[in-house]
Amino acid sequence: MAFKVAYLVNQYPKVSHSFVRREIQALEASGISVLRFSIRSVANELVDEADKQELQKTRFLLGNGAIFLLLSLLQVALSRPIRFFQALSLVWQTGWKSERGMAYQLAYLAEACILLRWLLKAGAVHLHAHFGTNSATVAMLCHMLGGPPYSFTVHGPEEFDKVQMIALPEKIKRADFVVAISAFGVSQLYRWCPFQEWSKIHLIRCGVDQSFLAQPPVAIPEEPRLVCVGRLCEDKGQLLLVHAAHQLAAAGLDFKLTLVGDGPLRAELETWIRTYGLERQVEITGWASSAEVRQFILDARAMVLPSFAEGLPVVIMEALALVRPVISTTIAGIPELVQPGVSGWLVPPSSIEALTQAMRSALQSPTADLEKMGRMGAERVAKQHNVVVEAQKLAKLLQTRNQLLPDKLGDTQQTVFSAPISQ
Repeated sequence: MAFKVAYLVNQYPKVSHSFVRREIQALEASGISVLRFSIRSVANELVDEADKQELQKTRFLLGNGAIFLLLSLLQVALSRPIRFFQALSLVWQTGWKSERGMAYQLAYLAEACILLRWLLKAGAVHLHAHFGTNSATVAMLCHMLGGPPYSFTVHGPEEFDKVQMIALPEKIKRADFVVAISAFGVSQLYRWCPFQEWSKIHLIRCGVDQSFLAQPPVAIPEEPRLVCVGRLCEDKGQLLLVHAAHQLAAAGLDFKLTLVGDGPLRAELETWIRTYGLERQVEITGWASSAEVRQFILDARAMVLPSFAEGLPVVIMEALALVRPVISTTIAGIPELVQPGVSGWLVPPSSIEALTQAMRSALQSPTADLEKMGRMGAERVAKQHNVVVEAQKLAKLLQTRNQLLPDKLGDTQQTVFSAPISQ
């Protein structure tokens, strides 16, 4: 009988969630069957063909209307009243401290009821959520209702900014295991659970696949071009990037800065670009496919991401894997990957002066020096962020937790976790 696990993400597939897609595909390559679930769809934003293919494999909890939510809630309440009221009690316990209020917590309970029905019908033996926010809430409530054991991956920074409001300690306590994507993330999870529970915290890094790891080296161009890839929002620091570009232009440097992405800060960025007269130096492309992002990175001398708040951006792994040095900030898990003077530059977050100097260095350094830095970064990515290696760590956890034979997934009996919903 096939070993089935389910994945739950708030929004999947999504432009910025290629790391989830790669992890799922690597798990499937190891012999684990993965069911995809998402709370809501962002299909209108998808530009990558691989994401569009994932869209066809994903079921969405929302989109069938409020009546469907209510009926699912009532069916579970009537068919398993004890478990339902235990879950409702947990909603009451955690909901009054939540950022979004009790109404949203009740909605998560209804979503958990829908998910419970689908998981039981599919025979999933484990549920894994990405992000410790509302997707982990739904996973926890689904388990309370009689669904499979759950785990979740914490990325940061949002989970660490809102620990009590998202009931992170409660989610850790009830989870089968919890994954952090960096050593920094592990340390933050340690802060919010007793040391007796530290053994359930595991480091499994996000990874890149062979399309990056096996990419033939492309020479760094002589043209003075930098690229920034990411959602256009305050946390990513692109406003500071435009101010730094203004200082470089005022100093007479010839360069091009490409901002790949879109988001709520785009209009403000465009205003500053016009105000500073940087239309020739700075361009915004909007969302791009994976192939387009790869080419933008290859066309640049370095990738720059001056974030204030991060977990560990996958785009940094992608840039280094493509032998491009990286300019970023000394926050969260970034220093675990980018080594100053070895594979790039690390600057204090919010320091326009330090950011400007790092950009100047990347624009003016000999290409031979930049290629050496890029090669060092690529070696580190290959060692720490190979998605196949990292997914095997997760697969081993899933096998162990579900009492599976280590080498014959397909012949192993599934763990029985709940009676059918109709009973």
